[in-house]
Amino acid sequence: MFYYFLISNKGKITDVCPDAGKSSWPELVGINGEVAAKIIVRENPKVRAGIVKEGMMVTMDFRCDRVRVWVDKYGIVKDIPQIG
Repeated sequence: MFYYFLISNKGKITDVCPDAGKSSWPELVGINGEVAAKIIVRENPKVRAGIVKEGMMVTMDFRCDRVRVWVDKYGIVKDIPQIG
């Protein structure tokens, strides 16, 4: 729902999560997912980073304290990790 708000209203992550800190990590696309998760938590200790393998089902709720690290079958980050 909040993600839809961000896309449809061109809102900013700070509109929903005012104290989010760093909220996306485009520089991590293409690296190992485990390494990426550690970098995310180091750069923003307010979030938890979880590895999600390609094809896994996840909940659609938006959380300011969660970053999903989407990886391919080789464990490489395939999408930009971001708060949500």
